[in-house]
Amino acid sequence: MELLQLKYFQTVAYTEHISKAAAQLNIAQPSLSLTIKRLEDEMGTSLFHRKGRNIELNAAGKILLKHVNRIFIELENAKLAIHEKDDELSKLIRIAISNSRFLSGLISEYIEVCPSAQLHQGIASRVEIITQLKKGDIDLGITGHPILDEEIESVVLVEEQIVLVLPSTHVYGREKQITLDVVADEPFLALANNEEYRRFTTMLCEKAGFYPHLAFEVDSHTLVEIIRLDRGVALLPISVCRNLGLHYVSIADVAAVYPISLSWLKHRKLSPSLAKFRDFITSYYVSNRSMFKFE
Repeated sequence: MELLQLKYFQTVAYTEHISKAAAQLNIAQPSLSLTIKRLEDEMGTSLFHRKGRNIELNAAGKILLKHVNRIFIELENAKLAIHEKDDELSKLIRIAISNSRFLSGLISEYIEVCPSAQLHQGIASRVEIITQLKKGDIDLGITGHPILDEEIESVVLVEEQIVLVLPSTHVYGREKQITLDVVADEPFLALANNEEYRRFTTMLCEKAGFYPHLAFEVDSHTLVEIIRLDRGVALLPISVCRNLGLHYVSIADVAAVYPISLSWLKHRKLSPSLAKFRDFITSYYVSNRSMFKFE
């Protein structure tokens, strides 16, 4: 069994498609199929369910993938330990976030504290962040709800209050607090490209007894314009409303809080710089907790 075989297996496991995996690995599809077949022969069992062109891990494959992930993480740990004294490597931070607001204001403060820090930051979905953490492509991930996975450590940084954004001239614009059911017939606006948060706000509305009529799904700047044209209402995190200067009222519904969570791989060794950055993120959210609460 060779590491290259395991890397090929890992790629196929996450793409669930031989052709796509072959393209990612830049090898011929027949060669990849043969490598997977040889690995199955060595393991003495099949590792995938075949479904036409698509494949998915079977029970044995899932067990192997968990251990393969650990193998590559341990190799990364060894590499990090070997090069710990290399300043450039030890100061590199790789992080992915599901929403750009999660690091807003935080990065500039950290750079002032650690001007030599190097940061590689990406935007990814929750599912992509989980995969990147397990593959060792990133060191930290920030999502909404914490990740529940036996290979990943996840902590809630803050539970942010969700508020209802209204034009100031709206019939409920002068209220201090309302329940969501009173705007059940209103057109709703949503921020684009954030499936995790959209599912959460939809759940809030359903708990209030209605399904929201989504009239617009746009970026933050367009959302502000539409709100000011009195074309709908929106459920947004309170920090976003404050940053954009939007008029909002508190929601009485008890579930109207949205977590922001930090995650990392349980068995991954963190460099001193990375551990420092993780602690900085935690302390930043503690120090700025008032930003995320209704006053």
